[in-house]
Amino acid sequence: MHHNLSFCPKVLDVSNSRAAFCSKHQLNQYLDFCDTSKITSLCDFGKRLCSLGLTQIKSLGMMTKTNLVYIIFLSSCFVALGQKSLDEIKKEYDSLTINSNYGNNPDTGKYYDVRGFKMYCETYGEGHPLLLIHGNGASISAFVKQIPFFSKKYKVIVADSRNHGKSVDKLDSLSYEMMADDYAALLSQMKIDSAYILGWSDGGVNGLLLAIRHPEKVKKLAVTGANLQPDSTAVSPDVLKRVAKTYNMFEKMFSAKDAKTPLDSIVYKYIKLLVEQPNITVEQLHNITTPTLVIGGDHDVIKPDHTLKIFHNIPNSYLWILPNSGHYTLVTHTDEFNKVADDFFTTKYRIIEDRGREF
Repeated sequence: MHHNLSFCPKVLDVSNSRAAFCSKHQLNQYLDFCDTSKITSLCDFGKRLCSLGLTQIKSLGMMTKTNLVYIIFLSSCFVALGQKSLDEIKKEYDSLTINSNYGNNPDTGKYYDVRGFKMYCETYGEGHPLLLIHGNGASISAFVKQIPFFSKKYKVIVADSRNHGKSVDKLDSLSYEMMADDYAALLSQMKIDSAYILGWSDGGVNGLLLAIRHPEKVKKLAVTGANLQPDSTAVSPDVLKRVAKTYNMFEKMFSAKDAKTPLDSIVYKYIKLLVEQPNITVEQLHNITTPTLVIGGDHDVIKPDHTLKIFHNIPNSYLWILPNSGHYTLVTHTDEFNKVADDFFTTKYRIIEDRGREF
């Protein structure tokens, strides 16, 4: 069998290297065992090596103890080389959001008169409408790692929510209900009867309320990092403590007579949202009939058992908890997240009961 290891030519160049840890024939035997036809990266190869037990490796009958140690060391190196650290992922994401033209694209950007303010929106691709709803204090560019993927097969609609990005709103009040109603109105203005909805964080809250208040607009709903209330039953205590500290600082600031900047007012509205809202009841969740995918990280800002509560109270729902993940599920696990969400949107919802629970 010919093994294509073009992803690591400098590491496994056994044809000319005198330092090869075994003969070319021995290595080819080992690569046969690894099934390299399914391997496309250093990380894949390392994981495949690590998944094999020493007994399986020894069964080749041609590896010395030194070679076995070297294989294990090499495997760990491949995994390390093939994976990005969280710091690298964060830096890459920050760079993409800053340098991308998403949220500032004159070729596709447009303002819509929506319920008393001008809502900025961009569209990408063709196909069934998919509405992406960003979180608190964010904007269109938050979906820099989703728009390129989904625009290949969907008409991606992504807007700056009220009082976010370019969607300026001078009202003193702001609520999730207002924003959910805004998105329903936006879809109507765009002459879109219904759409798939993907909401992240506060965008997930907006998605839930959109399904509750305007069910006819929601074909399927996927939410990640959403919550029903802003207390310690839903939000991790350390995060809640930090947000409360900022909230108290702004409360003190706005109780004084000193002049406030427009930015102060905007941020204050963001903080008030986090601390005072949402206030969604489980009875309201019972009224959501659209198929829903409820997502969270196992170390999310939102407690996993609260995410489970949302799942349990939406009749036609699936649950997906990502391991080793915080609130940025769709950034730290981009490829997997995009694929799972796409599969959910395009596959008929399955009612699982009785014998169906076996598979």
